Amino acid sequence: MNVNLNNKKFVNAKNTSNGEVSHETIFNYYQVGERIEATYSGGSITNGHLLGFMTSEKTFTMAYHHINEMNELRIGECNTKIEIQTDGKIKLIEKWQWRNGDCSTGESILVEM
Repeated sequence: MNVNLNNKKFVNAKNTSNGEVSHETIFNYYQVGERIEATYSGGSITNGHLLGFMTSEKTFTMAYHHINEMNELRIGECNTKIEIQTDGKIKLIEKWQWRNGDCSTGESILVEM
């Protein structure tokens, strides 16, 4: 089954301590064909953007950047696995890495609102 993320909203359910996204961060996804784009804000994120593409039926890769409340520009890359929960909502399991700052890695889970 091909999953389409167009016009879907997600909220963070889990994040490693080195991440800046929180349960207050809302993601607005758009998808056209294999291309994915999203905007996000909330919590410590003033505004952010991601851009990526599907790598299989249930995975995609993306680059992201945002400005946090300390007025810092943060940049990273992420590989995401798509899962469908029992209630039919989408879960995104992300493995990411900062490309500036400490360049550390982390994991996040976003759930469809």
